[in-house]
Amino acid sequence: MLLVAEDTSRTLGCYGDATAHTPAIDGLAAEGARYTTACSSAPVCAPSRSALVLGQYQWTVGSHHMRSTVLRPPRLFTEELRDAGYYVNWSNKTDFNFEPPASFADDRHDWFDDLAAGKLNDRPWLLFHNFSVTHESKMWPEEWETNVAPHLARGERCDPAAVTVPAYLPDTPAVRADIARHYDCLRLQDRQIARALDALDRSGQRDNTIVLYLSDHGRGLVREKRWCYDAGVNLPLIIRWPGKIAPGTVADEPVSWVDIAPTLLSLCGIPVPDAYQGRVFLGENRAPAERAYCFSGRDRMDEAYDRVRTARSRRFRYIRNFFPQLPYAQRNRYMEKQETTREVRELGAAGKLAPAQTAWLAETKPPEELYDCLADPDNVRNLAADPAHAATLAEMRAALEAFLDESGDKGRLPERELIAQGLVADRLDEYAARIEPLPARLRVGPERTVLEMPEA
Repeated sequence: MLLVAEDTSRTLGCYGDATAHTPAIDGLAAEGARYTTACSSAPVCAPSRSALVLGQYQWTVGSHHMRSTVLRPPRLFTEELRDAGYYVNWSNKTDFNFEPPASFADDRHDWFDDLAAGKLNDRPWLLFHNFSVTHESKMWPEEWETNVAPHLARGERCDPAAVTVPAYLPDTPAVRADIARHYDCLRLQDRQIARALDALDRSGQRDNTIVLYLSDHGRGLVREKRWCYDAGVNLPLIIRWPGKIAPGTVADEPVSWVDIAPTLLSLCGIPVPDAYQGRVFLGENRAPAERAYCFSGRDRMDEAYDRVRTARSRRFRYIRNFFPQLPYAQRNRYMEKQETTREVRELGAAGKLAPAQTAWLAETKPPEELYDCLADPDNVRNLAADPAHAATLAEMRAALEAFLDESGDKGRLPERELIAQGLVADRLDEYAARIEPLPARLRVGPERTVLEMPEA
């Protein structure tokens, strides 16, 4: 059973967040393993899901830009499962930066009631469900009022005064309100997770079912979703495997979302395709050596181009900004709907932000960033220029460069070249139409966002 949350960071009770009300997720962690260095390959949804279902990095297959459309994608891991006789119900969201073939699943309907009633196909199965209630849009006040508030009693709603504001965001009522609305969404997500787990218990299949819970990327706030810091890509991963994983296990080995597909196939006794770049991290066929690093990256985000790659070890995060002349804070129409985004921009223009909060509004980015994630979980103290960490910087820089060569990073190529090769559809005009300048008083860097690499 593969349960995937949207826009969910490690703001969960089982990861030490005292504000979160997530008893079902916390209970799942208590019954299995909670991973502390588990990373998506991208801080945004479609590229992240692409790597998850293909077992290959998004920049290897060409699905790295958000949004783009790969015209001839590789086979999904679910097709390997179906060929081996498994029943696959991928009940809802796909959004892979490509259109999956009809052969990728047997069914696409809600399976919760069928599972509880024992009405599922009698073959071994994979059940997938995407939990969208935590999507960034649900933090917009009007969306929250319509889709979240009606499902919560007033006493269940998160008190903005109780939330923790990360160091990179200003501590203001507007920011606290956004964060509180996200906790409300988490409470509803947890109820939905509870429903899935209850259906499994009632089916009688609990003890022979592996359950995985993870998120596509981090919470939809400035410097979280869309950015390659821990809040954007170091995510929850919880696995319950009765009789195989000891309850209450805490694992710190680095695990990437490209590892999920090969691991699931291996656990089902199915050969892992040669093209997969992930490694098996559970079961009798687990890789003999653990990962040294998880690799992630971001590219074009709708109408805003950038290219960033990052490596995460147990302790450190190294970030390479390939276009340091572009600011972090390029305008993104979707992101601008968030009240926190507007608050950061207005306070920055008024000179009312602390240094850790002002960094996101800088005219340029440093070429390299290095963070001690254990000492600095908010990733606000860049150690790249610190002589005491020069050896770590050099080691991680070399590891990232070697990996990008090995994985065939297509992010090195202009998108129009990928279009000319017939790899991806031409959607650039669609996103060029979104480009608008910020008001002059809020402008950072170029007057308008940069859509393509040559312009950058």
